[in-house]
Amino acid sequence: MMRWGPRLLGGGKAEFSLWAPSASAMTLVLAGGDEVAMEQRGGGWFAAQASAQDGTLYRFRLPDGREVPDPASRQQDGGVHGWSVVCDPADHVWRNPDWRGRPWEETVIWECHAGVLGGFSGVAEKLPELAALGITAVELMPVAAFAGNRNWGYDGVLPYAPAEAYGSPGELKALVDRAHDLGLSMILDVVYNHFGPDGNYLGAYAADFFHDAHTPWGQAVSVDREPVARFFIDNALMWLEEYRFDGLRFDAVHAIGDNAFLDRMARELRAATDSRHVHLILENEANDPDRLEGPFDAQWNDDFHNALHVLLTGETASYYAAFADSPAARLATCLAEGFSYQGEEIEPGRTRGAPSGHLPPTTFVNFVQNHDQVGNRALGERLLPLVGEAAARAATALLLLSPGIPLLFIGEEVGSRAPFLFFTDFHDELADAVREGRRREFAGFPAFADPEARKAIPDPNAPATFAASRPEAGPDAEDWRALHRDLLAVRAEHLAPHLARCESLGAEADGERMVRAAWRLGDRAVWRLWAGFDPAGCSGARPQGELVRQVGDPASGPFCIVTREGA
Repeated sequence: MMRWGPRLLGGGKAEFSLWAPSASAMTLVLAGGDEVAMEQRGGGWFAAQASAQDGTLYRFRLPDGREVPDPASRQQDGGVHGWSVVCDPADHVWRNPDWRGRPWEETVIWECHAGVLGGFSGVAEKLPELAALGITAVELMPVAAFAGNRNWGYDGVLPYAPAEAYGSPGELKALVDRAHDLGLSMILDVVYNHFGPDGNYLGAYAADFFHDAHTPWGQAVSVDREPVARFFIDNALMWLEEYRFDGLRFDAVHAIGDNAFLDRMARELRAATDSRHVHLILENEANDPDRLEGPFDAQWNDDFHNALHVLLTGETASYYAAFADSPAARLATCLAEGFSYQGEEIEPGRTRGAPSGHLPPTTFVNFVQNHDQVGNRALGERLLPLVGEAAARAATALLLLSPGIPLLFIGEEVGSRAPFLFFTDFHDELADAVREGRRREFAGFPAFADPEARKAIPDPNAPATFAASRPEAGPDAEDWRALHRDLLAVRAEHLAPHLARCESLGAEADGERMVRAAWRLGDRAVWRLWAGFDPAGCSGARPQGELVRQVGDPASGPFCIVTREGA
């Protein structure tokens, strides 16, 4: 079976393969000047053997004379329009060859953007501090090569090649190795539902790679065709096997629209990594519990965030409107059953989700902030400057001391007030379109209804927008570190070891601004949580059982109290 990308054969030779069903001929071009006519192999495949080794530069010439990079390039030289580089997948000597990962129940995720930390080496410098806090997994936003030097990563066009702006494949492997030195798992966000708008040449020689349908971000991919399915499955295998990532987060799988492909991919990944703790996580706006009853571990739970955000801020514009009716009750449903929307109408004419209460609490990745929920605000504000310290501390305790898998966003652990803005590095007409499209996106928000007001939304392409998004520690950074260190120690000692057989005992709203919830842990103890977010304070009885931790005071403001009873 033909496979994408180059393959080193030994003896100074390599074979290059490309699926180009729309092309009548293809030529392999090597940087030294050599050219090799590629042989048609059937089914739209072309292949050629040539003298090549680790570091050889190459690309492909189309019949019209255009030269394009390999869509399965493992490394680029000169950006996504430049030369592809032959890489030896076995070039890294691993210091931790026996690392098998960590159980899912131990997972506490720290999501970060490699670029704002200075690339892969900058992330590596952060790891000892994160391990000391009690973080157990680092999740990188997408690293696939994109146009320019600044991007969130969801505009990637060469999924096999780490972005040059972040570092080389070797530096990424060194980052994973360093994480394993410290007992940290590494998770990578991957995008298999679309390609970015600049640097994707597939349509020029493989029109069948795409369907006529479009996602909100670009043309949909045709994963029902075997070469396309193979392209993405092999990419996922590369990250797990060659780079030894411990898990993948699959971006917006609802936009792929092919559950059979998702299930097939997950089964193949499981079969290839069955001796390791490998975690497969979905982002799925459909709230589809069926995907979570098979080979996938969990799903990002936007419902948890949205209900809590409305409760904390009172914001009800845009998608928050669906959580405005009773945010405390919706948050309680999330604590007890995972999804808030389980088949109900989320907006006129559109239902969302299906019953999820039968799934374990650890099926849901909960968060107070993430790249979407901060960066997709017009001004990129973090939660702390929006709601103040007391409410943010109580929300942190709710997140870290409830049984769902918690995710923290870069800077959250040090009380950062710096924004995280939407940034790109496009030019000319595309830059204009992205900037104006970004501003139109917020026309429905009261604060930006006036076109003049929308001019205050930062230009995504301005270098200053990227620079402003670096997560500077707050003036009270040590207080925030201490809070996270304390709460994560409680989680590691009392909660994580007993999550494997944890089950919900129900949750309910306690007035308009409070929630109560309880779970039976694997050791049969009852874990109770009571949280409130009224700035004026709340009244009510503390949960039964031995006090585990209290953050805030119910009599004077936001709080979270956790007790443990029995066992």
